[in-house]
Amino acid sequence: MAFAYEKNVTILAMSLPPLIEQVGVGPSGVYHLRAATAADQKAIKALIRAARINPLGIDWRRFVVAVDAQGTLLGCGQVKLHRDGSRELASIAVARAWRKQGVARTIIHYLLQTHPAPLWLTCLSRLIPFYAQFGFREVADAAQMPPYFRRVYRLYNLFVRGQRPEGYLAVMVRALNLWSPT
Repeated sequence: MAFAYEKNVTILAMSLPPLIEQVGVGPSGVYHLRAATAADQKAIKALIRAARINPLGIDWRRFVVAVDAQGTLLGCGQVKLHRDGSRELASIAVARAWRKQGVARTIIHYLLQTHPAPLWLTCLSRLIPFYAQFGFREVADAAQMPPYFRRVYRLYNLFVRGQRPEGYLAVMVRALNLWSPT
């Protein structure tokens, strides 16, 4: 089985549609989502580094951020468009003090509502159950992945060969349509 994605896309930057104010409440207080601004770039990068996730492709124009009443960045996420036309749910990160309070879930729900399937992602295998609750499912056969994800999957496996990493790199998709390479 293969999955749909647009093959002939030349625009690599995506802009978020205007945000409808989304508010969340966690034990640490109230937060809301908004489109990131240029002023958020430094805080986004710091949060991504603190979460120890892929820091490549960080462009504030693709991000939605969660902020508290004082405007402090609590979490972020983006959808990246790759040269092969595939789109990736990426850079989902939440400040340590706000984890397990629904911030990531709110960000992901918003991004799923504003970016139709198919959406792909990579994550460590321990996160498969988390993303499965949003309709993502693992794709274990590299032949069924878009070229970008096939390349990342193979490079990661080459890099960790002979090591004993905790889990493995999973490629997941949330898809409605099937794709055929022909």
